[in-house]
Amino acid sequence: MDTKVWKISTEDVDSESALQKLKEIKTAITYGEVVGLPTETVYGLAGDATNPEAINKIFNAKGRPSDNPLIVHIHSIKQLENFVEINDSRVSALMEHFWPGPISFILPLKGDYLPSRTVAELPSVAVRMPSHAVGRKVLQFVDVPLAAPSANISGKPSPTDFSHVIDDLNGKVYGVIASEPADYGIESTVLDCTTFPYRIARPGAVTKEDLESVLENSVDAYQMTMDKPIAPGMKYKHYAPRQPLTIVEESVMNWKISEARNKKIGVIAPETTRDKIPEGVKFVSLCMDAADYRNAARNLYGALRIMDKSDVDEIYIYAFHRDEHSEALLNRIYKAAGDEIIKEG
Repeated sequence: MDTKVWKISTEDVDSESALQKLKEIKTAITYGEVVGLPTETVYGLAGDATNPEAINKIFNAKGRPSDNPLIVHIHSIKQLENFVEINDSRVSALMEHFWPGPISFILPLKGDYLPSRTVAELPSVAVRMPSHAVGRKVLQFVDVPLAAPSANISGKPSPTDFSHVIDDLNGKVYGVIASEPADYGIESTVLDCTTFPYRIARPGAVTKEDLESVLENSVDAYQMTMDKPIAPGMKYKHYAPRQPLTIVEESVMNWKISEARNKKIGVIAPETTRDKIPEGVKFVSLCMDAADYRNAARNLYGALRIMDKSDVDEIYIYAFHRDEHSEALLNRIYKAAGDEIIKEG
Protein backbone atom coordinates (compact mmCIF):
# COMPACT_ATOMS: atom_id res chain seq x y z
CA MET A 1 0.00 0.00 0.00
CA ASP A 2 1.32 3.45 -0.94
CA THR A 3 2.01 5.98 1.79
CA LYS A 4 -0.82 8.49 2.22
CA VAL A 5 0.00 12.16 1.47
CA TRP A 6 -1.69 15.08 3.26
CA LYS A 7 -1.04 18.50 1.71
CA ILE A 8 -0.96 21.22 4.37
CA SER A 9 0.86 24.50 3.76
CA THR A 10 1.73 27.12 6.36
CA GLU A 11 -0.77 29.46 4.68
CA ASP A 12 -3.75 27.12 5.06
CA VAL A 13 -2.80 25.39 8.32
CA ASP A 14 -5.84 26.90 10.07
CA SER A 15 -8.32 26.15 7.28
CA GLU A 16 -11.25 23.74 7.46
CA SER A 17 -9.51 21.52 4.92
CA ALA A 18 -6.39 21.36 7.10
CA LEU A 19 -8.52 20.56 10.15
CA GLN A 20 -9.91 17.43 8.48
CA LYS A 21 -6.40 16.30 7.59
CA LEU A 22 -5.18 16.99 11.12
CA LYS A 23 -7.96 14.78 12.46
CA GLU A 24 -6.81 11.95 10.17
CA ILE A 25 -3.20 12.44 11.25
CA LYS A 26 -4.16 12.39 14.94
CA THR A 27 -6.16 9.20 14.46
CA ALA A 28 -3.25 7.53 12.69
CA ILE A 29 -0.78 8.50 15.42
CA THR A 30 -3.24 7.51 18.17
CA TYR A 31 -3.39 4.01 16.64
CA GLY A 32 0.39 3.66 16.62
CA GLU A 33 1.14 4.68 13.03
CA VAL A 34 4.08 6.87 12.01
CA VAL A 35 4.03 9.84 9.61
CA GLY A 36 6.48 12.15 7.87
CA LEU A 37 6.43 15.45 9.78
CA PRO A 38 7.79 18.77 8.44
CA THR A 39 10.12 20.70 10.72
CA GLU A 40 12.42 23.65 10.13
CA THR A 41 15.50 21.36 10.23
CA VAL A 42 14.63 18.20 8.26
CA TYR A 43 11.53 16.06 7.81
CA GLY A 44 10.98 13.78 10.80
CA LEU A 45 9.42 10.34 11.01
CA ALA A 46 6.97 10.95 13.83
CA GLY A 47 5.19 8.56 16.13
CA ASP A 48 3.79 8.64 19.66
CA ALA A 49 6.90 8.69 21.86
CA THR A 50 4.99 6.85 24.61
CA ASN A 51 3.79 3.99 22.38
CA PRO A 52 6.21 1.03 22.03
CA GLU A 53 4.44 -0.11 18.85
CA ALA A 54 5.02 3.26 17.18
CA ILE A 55 8.65 3.35 18.31
CA ASN A 56 9.23 -0.11 16.83
CA LYS A 57 7.71 1.05 13.54
CA ILE A 58 10.10 4.03 13.44
CA PHE A 59 13.16 1.83 13.96
CA ASN A 60 11.96 -0.81 11.49
CA ALA A 61 11.02 1.64 8.72
CA LYS A 62 14.39 3.39 8.93
CA GLY A 63 16.53 0.33 9.62
CA ARG A 64 17.91 2.34 12.54
CA PRO A 65 20.41 0.85 15.03
CA SER A 66 18.73 0.19 18.38
CA ASP A 67 21.39 2.08 20.36
CA ASN A 68 20.70 5.33 18.47
CA PRO A 69 18.30 7.34 20.68
CA LEU A 70 15.34 9.31 19.33
CA ILE A 71 14.64 13.00 19.85
CA VAL A 72 11.24 13.69 21.41
CA HIS A 73 9.31 16.65 19.99
CA ILE A 74 6.92 18.77 22.04
CA HIS A 75 4.79 21.89 21.59
CA SER A 76 4.77 23.03 25.23
CA ILE A 77 7.35 22.99 28.02
CA LYS A 78 4.59 21.73 30.30
CA GLN A 79 4.71 18.39 28.44
CA LEU A 80 8.21 17.85 29.84
CA GLU A 81 6.84 17.47 33.37
CA ASN A 82 5.84 13.89 32.56
CA PHE A 83 9.30 12.55 31.71
CA VAL A 84 12.26 14.85 32.47
CA GLU A 85 13.85 16.65 35.38
CA ILE A 86 14.58 20.36 34.94
CA ASN A 87 16.21 21.59 38.12
CA ASP A 88 18.49 24.14 36.47
CA SER A 89 17.27 27.68 35.80
CA ARG A 90 20.05 28.08 33.22
CA VAL A 91 18.48 25.35 31.07
CA SER A 92 15.11 27.06 31.38
CA ALA A 93 16.70 30.33 30.24
CA LEU A 94 18.11 28.65 27.12
CA MET A 95 14.77 27.03 26.33
CA GLU A 96 12.98 30.33 26.70
CA HIS A 97 15.46 32.03 24.36
CA PHE A 98 15.86 29.39 21.62
CA TRP A 99 12.52 27.55 21.55
CA PRO A 100 10.71 27.05 19.31
CA GLY A 101 13.74 26.50 17.11
CA PRO A 102 16.50 24.20 15.86
CA ILE A 103 17.98 23.02 19.17
CA SER A 104 17.46 19.89 21.27
CA PHE A 105 18.32 19.63 24.96
CA ILE A 106 19.48 16.38 26.57
CA LEU A 107 17.93 16.20 30.04
CA PRO A 108 17.77 13.63 32.86
CA LEU A 109 14.92 11.17 32.37
CA LYS A 110 12.39 10.47 35.09
CA GLY A 111 9.81 7.71 35.51
CA ASP A 112 8.68 5.22 32.89
CA TYR A 113 6.50 7.53 30.78
CA LEU A 114 8.73 6.85 27.76
CA PRO A 115 9.54 3.29 26.60
CA SER A 116 13.18 2.31 27.05
CA ARG A 117 13.64 1.92 23.29
CA THR A 118 12.72 5.57 22.70
CA VAL A 119 15.78 6.63 24.70
CA ALA A 120 17.99 3.63 23.78
CA GLU A 121 17.92 2.60 27.46
CA LEU A 122 19.76 5.77 28.48
CA PRO A 123 19.07 7.73 31.71
CA SER A 124 18.49 10.85 29.60
CA VAL A 125 16.42 12.01 26.64
CA ALA A 126 16.83 14.70 23.96
CA VAL A 127 13.83 16.99 23.52
CA ARG A 128 13.03 19.82 21.17
CA MET A 129 10.26 22.21 20.18
CA PRO A 130 10.22 22.77 16.39
CA SER A 131 9.24 26.10 14.84
CA HIS A 132 7.80 24.94 11.49
CA ALA A 133 4.19 26.18 11.54
CA VAL A 134 2.68 22.94 10.24
CA GLY A 135 4.88 20.70 12.40
CA ARG A 136 3.91 22.73 15.48
CA LYS A 137 0.23 22.58 14.56
CA VAL A 138 0.40 18.78 14.34
CA LEU A 139 2.13 18.58 17.73
CA GLN A 140 -0.50 20.84 19.30
CA PHE A 141 -3.38 18.97 17.71
CA VAL A 142 -2.13 15.48 18.58
CA ASP A 143 -1.01 16.72 22.02
CA VAL A 144 1.36 13.86 22.82
CA PRO A 145 5.16 13.97 22.60
CA LEU A 146 6.31 12.67 19.23
CA ALA A 147 9.56 10.82 18.64
CA ALA A 148 10.76 12.00 15.24
CA PRO A 149 14.17 11.07 13.82
CA SER A 150 14.87 12.05 10.22
CA ALA A 151 12.40 10.41 7.83
CA ASN A 152 14.90 8.53 5.68
CA ILE A 153 16.57 5.15 5.43
CA SER A 154 19.18 5.15 8.18
CA GLY A 155 22.58 6.33 6.96
CA LYS A 156 21.27 7.99 3.79
CA PRO A 157 20.93 11.76 3.21
CA SER A 158 18.24 13.26 5.43
CA PRO A 159 15.00 14.49 3.80
CA THR A 160 14.41 18.22 3.45
CA ASP A 161 11.30 17.90 1.26
CA PHE A 162 8.29 15.58 1.48
CA SER A 163 9.27 14.02 -1.86
CA HIS A 164 12.48 12.75 -0.25
CA VAL A 165 10.39 10.92 2.36
CA ILE A 166 8.33 9.28 -0.39
CA ASP A 167 11.53 8.28 -2.21
CA ASP A 168 12.85 6.45 0.86
CA LEU A 169 9.80 5.26 2.75
CA ASN A 170 6.83 4.94 0.37
CA GLY A 171 4.89 1.87 1.47
CA LYS A 172 6.88 1.59 4.70
CA VAL A 173 5.06 4.30 6.68
CA TYR A 174 1.40 5.27 6.97
CA GLY A 175 1.59 8.84 5.71
CA VAL A 176 3.58 12.00 5.06
CA ILE A 177 2.58 15.66 5.36
CA ALA A 178 3.44 17.59 2.18
CA SER A 179 4.40 21.08 3.29
CA GLU A 180 7.11 23.68 2.71
CA PRO A 181 10.71 22.38 2.55
CA ALA A 182 12.88 22.60 5.65
CA ASP A 183 14.38 26.04 6.18
CA TYR A 184 17.68 25.07 7.84
CA GLY A 185 18.20 21.79 5.98
CA ILE A 186 20.32 20.06 8.65
CA GLU A 187 19.38 18.52 11.95
CA SER A 188 19.10 20.48 15.19
CA THR A 189 21.93 21.37 17.51
CA VAL A 190 21.94 18.90 20.43
CA LEU A 191 23.07 20.31 23.78
CA ASP A 192 23.86 17.88 26.60
CA CYS A 193 22.57 19.51 29.77
CA THR A 194 23.21 16.55 32.07
CA THR A 195 26.62 17.99 33.04
CA PHE A 196 28.03 21.50 33.39
CA PRO A 197 29.50 23.16 31.45
CA TYR A 198 26.93 21.98 28.93
CA ARG A 199 28.33 20.16 25.92
CA ILE A 200 27.39 20.30 22.26
CA ALA A 201 26.72 16.68 21.37
CA ARG A 202 25.81 17.50 17.76
CA PRO A 203 26.43 20.83 16.01
CA GLY A 204 23.58 22.58 14.23
CA ALA A 205 22.22 26.02 13.41
CA VAL A 206 22.46 27.20 17.03
CA THR A 207 26.18 27.63 17.73
CA LYS A 208 28.32 27.78 20.85
CA GLU A 209 28.57 31.53 20.27
CA ASP A 210 24.76 31.81 20.16
CA LEU A 211 24.37 29.84 23.39
CA GLU A 212 27.02 31.85 25.22
CA SER A 213 25.37 35.09 24.19
CA VAL A 214 22.66 34.00 26.63
CA LEU A 215 24.84 32.20 29.22
CA GLU A 216 28.53 33.13 29.27
CA ASN A 217 31.15 30.41 29.76
CA SER A 218 28.50 27.70 29.91
CA VAL A 219 29.17 25.49 26.86
CA ASP A 220 31.99 23.16 25.84
CA ALA A 221 32.61 22.91 22.10
CA TYR A 222 31.56 19.93 20.02
CA GLN A 223 33.90 16.93 20.00
CA MET A 224 33.13 13.82 17.99
CA THR A 225 33.32 11.02 20.56
CA MET A 226 31.43 8.13 22.11
CA ASP A 227 30.96 4.42 21.56
CA LYS A 228 27.53 4.67 23.15
CA PRO A 229 25.82 7.71 21.61
CA ILE A 230 23.74 10.00 23.81
CA ALA A 231 22.33 11.84 20.78
CA PRO A 232 21.60 10.99 17.16
CA GLY A 233 24.48 11.44 14.73
CA MET A 234 27.29 10.72 17.21
CA LYS A 235 28.37 7.21 16.29
CA TYR A 236 27.28 5.97 12.88
CA LYS A 237 28.07 7.05 9.34
CA HIS A 238 25.23 9.24 8.11
CA TYR A 239 23.98 11.31 5.23
CA ALA A 240 25.85 9.31 2.57
CA PRO A 241 24.87 8.70 -1.08
CA ARG A 242 25.51 5.28 -2.60
CA GLN A 243 28.60 6.47 -4.49
CA PRO A 244 32.00 7.18 -2.89
CA LEU A 245 32.11 10.79 -1.67
CA THR A 246 35.43 12.63 -1.35
CA ILE A 247 36.16 16.09 0.07
CA VAL A 248 38.41 18.00 -2.34
CA GLU A 249 39.97 21.45 -2.11
CA GLU A 250 39.17 23.75 -5.02
CA SER A 251 42.83 24.15 -5.98
CA VAL A 252 43.19 20.45 -6.83
CA MET A 253 39.64 19.73 -8.02
CA ASN A 254 40.51 19.63 -11.75
CA TRP A 255 43.62 17.56 -11.14
CA LYS A 256 41.56 15.05 -9.18
CA ILE A 257 38.92 14.95 -11.95
CA SER A 258 41.53 14.36 -14.65
CA GLU A 259 43.10 11.59 -12.58
CA ALA A 260 39.77 9.74 -12.42
CA ARG A 261 40.00 8.30 -15.94
CA ASN A 262 37.10 6.20 -17.24
CA LYS A 263 34.89 7.33 -14.35
CA LYS A 264 31.85 9.57 -14.40
CA ILE A 265 32.50 12.29 -11.83
CA GLY A 266 30.01 14.51 -10.05
CA VAL A 267 30.96 17.73 -8.25
CA ILE A 268 29.03 19.46 -5.44
CA ALA A 269 30.39 22.96 -4.91
CA PRO A 270 29.56 26.68 -4.72
CA GLU A 271 28.19 28.30 -7.88
CA THR A 272 31.35 30.41 -8.22
CA THR A 273 33.34 27.27 -9.11
CA ARG A 274 31.03 26.10 -11.90
CA ASP A 275 32.98 27.67 -14.76
CA LYS A 276 36.19 26.02 -13.55
CA ILE A 277 34.79 22.49 -13.76
CA PRO A 278 35.48 20.60 -17.03
CA GLU A 279 32.65 19.82 -19.44
CA GLY A 280 31.10 16.41 -19.02
CA VAL A 281 31.27 16.56 -15.23
CA LYS A 282 27.90 16.62 -13.48
CA PHE A 283 27.79 19.76 -11.35
CA VAL A 284 25.32 20.50 -8.54
CA SER A 285 25.43 23.98 -7.04
CA LEU A 286 25.35 24.02 -3.25
CA CYS A 287 25.36 27.79 -2.63
CA MET A 288 26.49 31.02 -4.28
CA ASP A 289 30.02 31.24 -2.85
CA ALA A 290 32.34 29.58 -0.35
CA ALA A 291 31.20 31.81 2.53
CA ASP A 292 27.49 31.03 2.06
CA TYR A 293 27.35 28.35 4.76
CA ARG A 294 23.65 28.79 5.50
CA ASN A 295 22.54 27.96 1.96
CA ALA A 296 25.18 25.24 1.66
CA ALA A 297 23.69 23.55 4.72
CA ARG A 298 20.12 24.06 3.48
CA ASN A 299 20.94 22.48 0.10
CA LEU A 300 23.41 19.78 1.14
CA TYR A 301 21.07 16.82 1.49
CA GLY A 302 19.16 17.71 -1.66
CA ALA A 303 22.44 17.87 -3.59
CA LEU A 304 23.54 14.50 -2.24
CA ARG A 305 20.18 13.01 -3.24
CA ILE A 306 20.49 14.40 -6.80
CA MET A 307 23.90 12.76 -7.11
CA ASP A 308 22.62 9.56 -5.52
CA LYS A 309 20.02 9.26 -8.31
CA SER A 310 22.50 10.10 -11.08
CA ASP A 311 24.77 7.80 -13.08
CA VAL A 312 28.03 9.22 -11.67
CA ASP A 313 30.57 6.75 -10.29
CA GLU A 314 32.16 9.06 -7.75
CA ILE A 315 31.34 12.42 -6.13
CA TYR A 316 33.69 15.22 -5.13
CA ILE A 317 32.45 17.82 -2.66
CA TYR A 318 33.98 21.22 -2.03
CA ALA A 319 36.22 21.58 1.04
CA PHE A 320 34.73 24.50 2.94
CA HIS A 321 36.85 26.49 5.37
CA ARG A 322 36.37 25.43 8.98
CA ASP A 323 35.12 27.94 11.52
CA GLU A 324 32.29 28.14 14.04
CA HIS A 325 29.75 29.10 11.39
CA SER A 326 30.62 26.16 9.11
CA GLU A 327 30.92 23.55 11.88
CA ALA A 328 27.47 22.00 11.44
CA LEU A 329 27.81 21.89 7.64
CA LEU A 330 31.25 20.25 7.85
CA ASN A 331 30.03 17.79 10.47
CA ARG A 332 27.47 16.46 8.00
CA ILE A 333 29.94 16.42 5.11
CA TYR A 334 32.52 14.53 7.16
CA LYS A 335 29.90 12.08 8.38
CA ALA A 336 28.98 11.37 4.75
CA ALA A 337 32.50 11.30 3.28
CA GLY A 338 34.95 10.46 6.06
CA ASP A 339 37.85 12.49 7.44
CA GLU A 340 40.22 12.62 4.46
CA ILE A 341 40.53 15.81 2.41
CA ILE A 342 42.32 15.88 -0.93
CA LYS A 343 44.39 19.06 -0.80
CA GLU A 344 47.27 20.77 -2.54
CA GLY A 345 50.72 19.41 -1.67
